[in-house]
Amino acid sequence: MTMRWFDLAFLHWPVPAAALRPLVPAPLAVDTFEGTAWIGVVPFRMDQVRLRLAPAVPTTSAFPEINVRTYVRSADRSGVWFFSLDAASRLAVRMARLRYNLPYFDARIDTAPWGEGVEYRSRRTHRGALSVEFTARSRPAGPVFHAAPGTLEHWLAERYALFTADRRGRVSSVDVQHAPWPLQRAEAEVERCTLLDGMGIRLPDTAPLAHFARSVEVLSWGRVPVPPTTS
Repeated sequence: MTMRWFDLAFLHWPVPAAALRPLVPAPLAVDTFEGTAWIGVVPFRMDQVRLRLAPAVPTTSAFPEINVRTYVRSADRSGVWFFSLDAASRLAVRMARLRYNLPYFDARIDTAPWGEGVEYRSRRTHRGALSVEFTARSRPAGPVFHAAPGTLEHWLAERYALFTADRRGRVSSVDVQHAPWPLQRAEAEVERCTLLDGMGIRLPDTAPLAHFARSVEVLSWGRVPVPPTTS
């Protein structure tokens, strides 16, 4: 599947790894940077979504999305674990649930310019799901750079796999390809965030570590089973 992501706000907070362990299935381990785990909230605009060599499908090819994530590793790779993904496309939500077993939810998400950045306002509308909200603004506040290996920015951003689990708890990985992130340090204002309600996790009462990325072209592959035990 090919797609393009626009106007991404990477908002991250440090959290104890032990608090996340019950929320991440075996055989995955919570990944840490210098002993600390991180939770990210990442709003962005999805566009040009389509199967490779196929035309875009109306109502699924362009929409805003907000995901809540942490970072994990299996025996042979590191990647992203999504706690939730709210999207303003009912068809895309259902396709992603079916194709990838990802926890997508219907949401109303409005966007507006905020200087050179974007304001996101979201309310989950998925039937039977916990009603949560998110309002935040982010804009670039520095030049574009590529994160250097070994830095926290590289550890957070340069992830080229995601993990997912089906209803029986069987874990799979999905490879993701794109150029290195064109990151910028960012200003961010988080007005409201209840996306973690029901998870038993409280974010620190501090401003997030914020980065902005204007766009990146992405290619994702199919699911590959992860062995049930790690070495």
